[in-house]
Amino acid sequence: MSHPFQRSNIRPGEWIAEWSIRLVASVSIIVIFLIFVFVFREAATLFTAKSATNAPAEVSANPSSNDMKPDTYSEEPDVYNPEAEEPSTASGEPGAPGQFIRLSKNPRYPHYYNPDTGLLPDDIDDETAEEVATASGDSGDILSRLSGDTWQPVGETPKFSVLPLITGTLKTTVIAILIGAPLGILAALYVAFFAKPRVREFVKPTIELLAGFPSVVIGFFCLVTVASFIQDITGVSYRLNAMVGGIGLSLAVIPIVFSIAEDALSAVPKTLQEASLALGSTEWQTAYRVMLPAAAPGVFAAVLLGIGRAFGETMIAIMATGNAPLTSLSPFEPARTVAATIGSEMGEVVWGSEHYGVLFFMGVMLFVFSFGLNAITELYVKKRLMKKFQGR
Repeated sequence: MSHPFQRSNIRPGEWIAEWSIRLVASVSIIVIFLIFVFVFREAATLFTAKSATNAPAEVSANPSSNDMKPDTYSEEPDVYNPEAEEPSTASGEPGAPGQFIRLSKNPRYPHYYNPDTGLLPDDIDDETAEEVATASGDSGDILSRLSGDTWQPVGETPKFSVLPLITGTLKTTVIAILIGAPLGILAALYVAFFAKPRVREFVKPTIELLAGFPSVVIGFFCLVTVASFIQDITGVSYRLNAMVGGIGLSLAVIPIVFSIAEDALSAVPKTLQEASLALGSTEWQTAYRVMLPAAAPGVFAAVLLGIGRAFGETMIAIMATGNAPLTSLSPFEPARTVAATIGSEMGEVVWGSEHYGVLFFMGVMLFVFSFGLNAITELYVKKRLMKKFQGR
């Protein structure tokens, strides 16, 4: 007979609840991991599928040969709408609605169509091949084409430079942090050390509630009100610009910086504050020169998380920045962020195309940046904060 204090009475309800929690947690981790795998796999197609896509097909130089592969060359281009009327049967002048106009890319063989180059492989000399490669965006390494100065994914010669997008993202993020971080930290100082308990109980939950405010509402507010206000006081030509977008992003950054900074300031031992006041320091000197430096790691973590929020925000950037991919560093010119580009173009991109791969590649860039900030916050800043509070 076992000892009564060593006997374990397992209740079925507790066992089911425990294993349900384990199952849900495991499934969540697996789903998140699969999402990351999917994103990295789709981004990898930008580097792996290029050679297979643009490999020239082996066809005969004779245009009347029957050995041509139908997957590469066809008598006519693919028709998007097979029910559209032909120009010979449609009514009205050429180009009228209902007619289907085909423009050949190959002037020598107008009845043959190559969707990649418009030319037959045996008909391309070295000079023409270089021109075709340049026009199709295949010249040079993929990284060199991503480092240009023009983002124009739609056109006869698509350009996928991410430099204007990174420039716009950095501009709006810097503006948002320069506005949002000081306001959030000063508000945290006031609530932690100067506000009365009744005021603190009202202000702190109210500001933290703003963290869940819909981004589209903030974007609409900037689009209607902030943009007009900035244009009136500065007289700039562009109503929507990086400054307006940065102000909108700062409204999303302030609650995050305030919440984390206030928690860090409140966690500082009160003995430091009492000792400073006992030595004759004023309350402001105590808060600014004693308590804030003691909570510096936590405040720094708050700023890093605010940078991550501003860097990855989508709706505010789409609605308030002007959404123009420019490399200008002026805050009063339109800008376009990486997240806004992914959000606005992913729904209309052709699956498996180079544009598709570039968008996923930029998604990987966002993930790596956000993951790096969070890793620095968790592994370095908070660890240093705990050591300081423990006196080590």
